[in-house]
Amino acid sequence: MRIHFVWIGKTRDRNCAALVDDYLERIRHFARVDVSELKERGSSADQERMIAAQSAKILEAVERDDFVILLDENGGEFSSQELSVFIDGKRQAGIKRLALIIGGFAGVSDEVKRRADMNLALSRMTLTHDLARVILTEQVYRALTLSAGLPYHKF
Repeated sequence: MRIHFVWIGKTRDRNCAALVDDYLERIRHFARVDVSELKERGSSADQERMIAAQSAKILEAVERDDFVILLDENGGEFSSQELSVFIDGKRQAGIKRLALIIGGFAGVSDEVKRRADMNLALSRMTLTHDLARVILTEQVYRALTLSAGLPYHKF
């Protein structure tokens, strides 16, 4: 199974970017990884147009057969163990690619929300987008180590 991370804009904080890169490299030991770092489109002065433009790019980045998970503060939550079981279940079910989407700061369109197969919250607390990327990649790596029976999850 491939894992596809889709997010708007570059990771601006260099420390967060280094952590994201490190976890992406670690994930590559277990699965093929695709990253779509989409350009921020539109002006924050016209949020509706910006959301529409960014959402169109998100929808272009996902494939028809992807299982799409939209990161959303109102989504369901998993423990690390539950995420591991979930990802492993999708792999066993023959899902070819799992797409994990972090929208822009203003959110995503209703069309992206409808395309999502599930909504997932990393936390009920508000996180910066850079930090959300770190947490997401780390948790996917942790889930994959759990599935592989490796000791990383115990640290």
